[in-house]
Amino acid sequence: MFSRLALSLGLIASLSPVASFAAERPVVVELFTSQGCSSCPPANAYLNEMVKQRRDVLALAFHVTYWDRLGWKDPFSLVAATDRQAVYGRRFGDGSYTPEIVVDGSASAVGSDRGEVGPAIENAKRNGQTAAAVNVSKSGEQLSIEVGAGAGNARVLLIGFDHEHTTAIGRGENGGRTLTEANVVRSIRIAGQWSGTALHLNERFPEGQDVAVVLEAPDGRIIGASRLGAGST
Repeated sequence: MFSRLALSLGLIASLSPVASFAAERPVVVELFTSQGCSSCPPANAYLNEMVKQRRDVLALAFHVTYWDRLGWKDPFSLVAATDRQAVYGRRFGDGSYTPEIVVDGSASAVGSDRGEVGPAIENAKRNGQTAAAVNVSKSGEQLSIEVGAGAGNARVLLIGFDHEHTTAIGRGENGGRTLTEANVVRSIRIAGQWSGTALHLNERFPEGQDVAVVLEAPDGRIIGASRLGAGST
């Protein structure tokens, strides 16, 4: 895993930003986790800290399904989360495991390893790519998504998430524990395709209390991101 992180950090460093990172978009941090995994609570706690303390990070908890058959069915597990991690696993070459953190779609590490994740976030802040500004706003149950002009192309991902859940775990490896988890992803889907020209999308509010919009390049790197009410990033 350490060789994977080193290679991924090298990839980030080799990229020439299309737009200055002074646009201050958040670094997207994806935690792949499960309530059935005994090694996941420290990673969950780390993500919770990011949510509360870091405005420069968009931290999201993706609960995978492959632990559900091992004694405790995670109520927030999503097939889409499992599938998303599997794509990363094939690209990075070491499959799926928990807890895993992926930073800006480019670097991966054990989710509880602060000594690896922290530098990956700082490296993404210095060298990550921002292809276009993204803004999302809400009117009733409708969302308005604006992606500015830029260079490149990307999928526009619409992610719904809940701010926080506290769950008493009844069985499995964490049986008897009570876990508090922040920014729990409840839905993820493709809202559209961006090809360099300014784009406007109208979408219904997805499942979840809050919304993030992420631009994902064809190679999986994150090249734009914002959350509801965050303004242009």
